[in-house]
Amino acid sequence: MGKRLGIYIHIPFCASKCSYCDFYSLSGCDYLMPEYHEALLDHLEESAPSIKQYEVDSIYFGGGTPSFYGADRIVDIFNTLKLNGNVRTDAEVTVECNPDSISLNALKLLREEGVNRISLGVQASDNNLLKLIGRRHNFQQAQRAVFNARRAGFDNVSVDLIYGLPSQTKGDWADTLAKVVELHPEHISCYGLKLEPGTEMYRNYNGSPILPDDDEQADMYCYAAEMLDRYGYKQYEISNFCAPGFESKHNLKYWNLDDYMGFGPGAHSCVGNLRYSFIKDLKQYISGIDRQVSIIDEYENIDPLERAVEYIMLGMRTSRGISERDYRLRCQCDWRPVYQALLAFRQKGWAVEEEGRWHFTVPGFLISNTLIGILLEAQASGRIEGTPWLGEAFRAEEKISVPKSEEELFAELYKQQVNEDK
Repeated sequence: MGKRLGIYIHIPFCASKCSYCDFYSLSGCDYLMPEYHEALLDHLEESAPSIKQYEVDSIYFGGGTPSFYGADRIVDIFNTLKLNGNVRTDAEVTVECNPDSISLNALKLLREEGVNRISLGVQASDNNLLKLIGRRHNFQQAQRAVFNARRAGFDNVSVDLIYGLPSQTKGDWADTLAKVVELHPEHISCYGLKLEPGTEMYRNYNGSPILPDDDEQADMYCYAAEMLDRYGYKQYEISNFCAPGFESKHNLKYWNLDDYMGFGPGAHSCVGNLRYSFIKDLKQYISGIDRQVSIIDEYENIDPLERAVEYIMLGMRTSRGISERDYRLRCQCDWRPVYQALLAFRQKGWAVEEEGRWHFTVPGFLISNTLIGILLEAQASGRIEGTPWLGEAFRAEEKISVPKSEEELFAELYKQQVNEDK
């Protein structure tokens, strides 16, 4: 079996910009679609020697709004990948769609040409909330999009939802979940609203009392986890739930530290110990491809210390979690300090061990940033000199720190743990 690779294709075009979105995407730039398309195809062809070293087992068209870009162009890109890479016949091929920009005919074309997974940006069932956050569709269009996806032959449909919206109550959120479950998607993603600087929602709602507070968001999250579990949706990552066997293979590549290549402005790649990204500028990306000049924005080699950190940070986002065996193989450093922290988490009900693997519980996922910070501190401070390469890397790097907003909570939890151990 050859090495596996995921491919991400970034489509930076939108009919309009949602008020909460800080991804690199542009509205009013439709006239650049033909130029971008040619540049993207050229880029994929130029990258063929690198892609062909792998078997491509997942392809993800994200954005932006790929459905707004057009099914014909998506198929053209997919066919170019098949010509220039070893795309497996069982590869997971996902296209993100907005309910207002995907038709039955477009869905049929995508399915006929080998796309086998659709991800719909539904966000809420309340039409007033959808309008408030800048979505162009209503919930009836979302229902129709799921129905049309089934008519087109898709048996793997994912739905994205957002909770913690302005004036949203737990009852509103429960109504959204109930109506979405009635659509029987195979996969549901539930994301808590985060106000990102520079977005319209940040300007309008930062500090506003009409936003649900942290406790209310936590209640919504817990309700979603419990309710979806009752309906057979297994939680396999902090924000993702699925019917058995329908985990997103592509997204798991990010969390499992597998190889992936991204194409398009702002797209990121991680291949072996190399991580890089392309410039977040559509015109510069097109020009760079045409003129054959560098379009790299960031480029770095990942050292063993960073890999050890990433194993904990990403692994503990998933229900699969981490294990001593994988930790020693991937990180080659002392497991005991991490193990002691995990034991303390278990006493608090934040983590469990199942078949030799540790993962967070739902309450643990709620405070996962803080708990992961504690694990990283344990990793960084535990018996470093006993692991030569780690000691050398640690001395060369700044000590890992928890984000300032969480330092006080970290100190409180750490002191509490120490006192309990005495």
